[in-house]
Amino acid sequence: MTGTVSDPDALRRRALAALLAARDRTSLLTTCVEEPELTAQHSPLMSPLVWDLAHIGNQEEMWLLRAVAGRDAMRPEIDGLYDAFEHPRSERPSLPLLSPAEARGYAAEVRGRAIDVLESTPFRGSQLTDAGFAFGMIAQHEQQHDETMLITHQLRSGPAVLTAPDPAPAPQFRGPAEVLVPGGPFTMGTSTEPWALDNERPAHHRLVPPFFIDTTPVTNADYQRFIADGGYEEQRWWAPAGWDMVRGNGLSAPLFWRREGGQWLRRHFGTVEAVPPDEPVLHVSWYEADAYARWAGRRLPSEEEWEKAARHDPATDRSMRYPWGDTDPTPERANLGQRHLRPAPAGSYPAGESPLGVRQLIGDVWEWTSSDFLPYPGFAPFPYREYSDVFFGGDYKVLRGGAFSVDEVACRGTFRNWDHPIRRQIFSGFRTARDAGPAEAS
Repeated sequence: MTGTVSDPDALRRRALAALLAARDRTSLLTTCVEEPELTAQHSPLMSPLVWDLAHIGNQEEMWLLRAVAGRDAMRPEIDGLYDAFEHPRSERPSLPLLSPAEARGYAAEVRGRAIDVLESTPFRGSQLTDAGFAFGMIAQHEQQHDETMLITHQLRSGPAVLTAPDPAPAPQFRGPAEVLVPGGPFTMGTSTEPWALDNERPAHHRLVPPFFIDTTPVTNADYQRFIADGGYEEQRWWAPAGWDMVRGNGLSAPLFWRREGGQWLRRHFGTVEAVPPDEPVLHVSWYEADAYARWAGRRLPSEEEWEKAARHDPATDRSMRYPWGDTDPTPERANLGQRHLRPAPAGSYPAGESPLGVRQLIGDVWEWTSSDFLPYPGFAPFPYREYSDVFFGGDYKVLRGGAFSVDEVACRGTFRNWDHPIRRQIFSGFRTARDAGPAEAS
C-alpha cells in the first residue's frame, strides 16, 4: 500500500487482511499454551496473556463498534479492567479478569461485528474514518500486543511451544563497515501515510550534518568483544544511571545470556543455544547500547540520523516509505511478522538495503537511538492523548526500524517506538554512528 492510496475498496481489502492477520497471530500466541499459563504472570513487567487477549477485543469494540459505528457498549463493566492506564501490569493478575474462554468469545464476537462495520463504513467524512484510519489503527494495536505477548513467551519458563523456520542462510557480509550519509536537509515524518500514528506526524524538514552509520546492526560477536574487554567493569563507558543499573543488578551480559563451558549460551523461547555470532545482538538496554558505542569510539545515531539513513534517497532528494522505496515489505526485503523467531545474520536482505547501502534498517531488531521521545513540530494528539502525548518528556528513548517480532502494518520508515532506557526484555539491538570530519564529508 503506497502512502497516498485513495481507492476505498483497496483500503478496505487492506484493512480486512490486516485485521485477519493480526487475529491469526493472536490465536497462535494464545492457543499454544494451557490455561494456567494464560492466566499466570510470567514477569512483573508483563500482563497475563489472557489480559492482552481481552484488551485487544475491548479496544476494538471501543473504537470500531462504539466510536466509528456509534453502537452501545457490549460489556461496559469490563472497560476499567482493560484500561492500560488504570491498572499497572503488576496489578493485573489480581483483577477479576475474563477467563480464557470468555476472553476468546468476547474478542470473536467483537470481531464479527467489526467486520460488518468495515464493510459498511465510508472511508471519508471524519478524521477517524478517512482512508480507514480507525481500522488500520486497531490492526496495529493488535499486532503491537502480539509483539508484547511474544515477549511474554520469551520470558516464560518451560519448554518451547512456538516454532518457526530460521531465516535463510546468508553469505557472509563483506561490504563496508560503515557508510557516509551526506549532510543536508531531508523530510522527516509523514503527512500522507494513511495509517501513520500521531507521533509520526506531521512531515517537516530537518537539517542533518554529514555522518557515518554502521552498514549492519552490531552483532553478538561484536558485543562479546566488548564484554571480553571488561566493558561491564569499566565505569568510564557508562552513563551514570547505566552504571548504577549494572552494579545494582550485577549485569555482565545481555538478558538471557550465561557463560558456561567456555562459551556464551542464551535462553531462546524455551530452548538453550550457543549465542550465534553473526546475528544482531538482542535484549540489550539503551544503557548497554550507549556503553558499547562509547567503548567502540562511536555513538548511537540520533533519531533524525536514523530516519535519514533509512528514508532519504540522494538521487531524487526525497524521503521514501522504506529504505528500498515505497512498496510494501516482502520476505526478500525484511525479517518481519514473526515469520522467524530470531534476527537474520547481519548483512542479510540485500534487496532491502537503502540507496546508500545500509542493510536491515527495517526488521530483525529494534534499534536504540540517542534521542528522547518528543513531539514533532506541529504535533497534534489523535485520536487520544494516551497513545503518545502522555509519554513525551519522560526518560523514554526512541527505538526505530522494527524487529522480527513486528508486523509490517506496524512498521515503516517513519514508525517510532519508545521505552525506558533500562528495558532489556524487548527485542532491541542497535547500530552505531560517528560524525564525519570535514575531509570525509566531501
